[in-house]
Amino acid sequence: MRAMHHPRYTDNPRLDRRELANLRRVLPYVWSYRGRVLVALASLMLAKLAIVGVPIVLKQIVDALDAVLGAEPRVAVAAPLALLLGYGALRLAGSFFNEMRDAVFARVRHHAMRQLADRVLSHLHSLSLRFHLERRTGNIIADLERGTSSISSILNYLVFNILPTAAEFVLVAVVLLHGYDPRFAVAVFLTVAVYVVFTLLVTEWRMHFRHTMNRLESEANGQAVDSLLNYETVKYFNNERLELQRYDRTLSQWEDAAVKSQTSMSLLNFGQGAIIAVGVTVIMIFAAQGVVAGTLTLGDLVLVNTMMLQLFMPLNFLGVIYRMLKYTLADMDRVFRLLDTPPEITDRPGAPDLAVTRGEVRFEDVHFGYQPEREILHGVSFTVPAGAKLAVVGSSGAGKSTLARLLFRFYDVDRGRITIDGQDIREVTQHSLRAAIGIVPQDTVLFNDTIYYNIQYARPDAGREEVERAARLANIHDFITSLPRGYDTVVGERGLKLSGGEKQRVAIARVILKNPKILIFDEATSNLDSRSEQAILAALREVAADHTTLVIAHRLSTIVDADEIIVLEQGRVVERGDHRALLARGGHYAQMWALQQREREQEVARLGTDG
Repeated sequence: MRAMHHPRYTDNPRLDRRELANLRRVLPYVWSYRGRVLVALASLMLAKLAIVGVPIVLKQIVDALDAVLGAEPRVAVAAPLALLLGYGALRLAGSFFNEMRDAVFARVRHHAMRQLADRVLSHLHSLSLRFHLERRTGNIIADLERGTSSISSILNYLVFNILPTAAEFVLVAVVLLHGYDPRFAVAVFLTVAVYVVFTLLVTEWRMHFRHTMNRLESEANGQAVDSLLNYETVKYFNNERLELQRYDRTLSQWEDAAVKSQTSMSLLNFGQGAIIAVGVTVIMIFAAQGVVAGTLTLGDLVLVNTMMLQLFMPLNFLGVIYRMLKYTLADMDRVFRLLDTPPEITDRPGAPDLAVTRGEVRFEDVHFGYQPEREILHGVSFTVPAGAKLAVVGSSGAGKSTLARLLFRFYDVDRGRITIDGQDIREVTQHSLRAAIGIVPQDTVLFNDTIYYNIQYARPDAGREEVERAARLANIHDFITSLPRGYDTVVGERGLKLSGGEKQRVAIARVILKNPKILIFDEATSNLDSRSEQAILAALREVAADHTTLVIAHRLSTIVDADEIIVLEQGRVVERGDHRALLARGGHYAQMWALQQREREQEVARLGTDG
């Protein structure tokens, strides 16, 4: 059974298990640079040892200076000078190892971003046509951008913030437990514990605001992209205000969620600051009492104060990091959900490549529906002999274009089978199948690149002479050379700078360049005038001479030379034969022919009157 719907993204404010699973899924992206990771971690530990050593040396400096009055001046000056040089060396070492960690780890995180972006795009291309017809481009692009950035952010948070803070906490705890009253360590532990619990609870409470912001941002991006892609339609109906209202309505909801997110963050920041203030005050009271009692020196007071500042400053920032980590995990979750969307059409394990010898195409009792409850094709059977031309005609919605989608295996048939030279197309690789077929679609969409690029896209290794030959056969070379930039003319997004007929001729040139064994023309001349149509039909006849050709046609005048014509009505073959035989039968085809001939005569008469 094929999946009928791709999984929807869901915004669940509590994704603890999935967050941990997603973190584990990050590891393979850094594994290829594990040597650099180890060097970065070693640099991290050396930097923290240097930083924790700074208050220890500072204590000794203060104690040495405190003893100046009772010491030999020469000795008193020499001792602090050596300690001051050591203090400077530790500061320098801390900075050096921090920068070394950043430089070494840069390759790891940027390579991980590249790997994830490549994998997501590859997966998107592997998903079925059904998925891409249902998706919204703006949402996907926003999720892809946030997702690839999230892997870099997570690695940064872990290696540059969370691990350093944890390492520093452990080192400070060791120093306090080893050299001071246990109540100092207990006060630090309690402060950190209360801080972490408070941060976790409040952050979890306010996470749904971020999820709501993500969802609304993706929705707004989708609406903006849709309105721009359908620019002409918007203009046709004067609906600029409607598009702006839809967009602004979504942004208004996003604004409300963003304000709630910011105000709740202010509450969290104040609570974190209050906890740290209380903790530092208690510890300093303990230290001051020790100095007064004579159990601690002024250097000890400075050491404890400096250590607390060094520990609580990053710990205070750790609250922000934790929130950002949660947000980033939410962003990453959307990308991993996308990666978890299973492809509907897959190659079976060990599937061989399609071996095209003659190019015979057969549809054998094919049943298919886009939804289970609505079947489109009902037992369609026909054969296109090798080198022959078969045309399919019928009213709109009869299932004509569905035949091309099934032959390309954008969908699998529900019952029956499709074969090429006796090979079921479900049993061969999709890549080899599509390499053997070329299509000129009714609605040609071009890349926002040059005309040359769009024609050469059929065969990226083709030379300029081959590209220009294909353009000549498609009757578009002269038009291209008349443009100021010729073949280097950029066609605009989706080819909007070209007319419908020009785009279609580019598509015809592209399929001529590909030169596959099997050709499909899906109403390939529907956007051409009569003169261009006749010129291109002559070229297509030449190109299709040694090819198996399936023509899906609306204009019956374009397929009178077909070896066989089948008439589809409501997904069933109701007539078949060549042009003469079908006209003689006086059925559906003959009625369609008579109607189109009348329309053509009326058009000629109208043009004559206008002239």
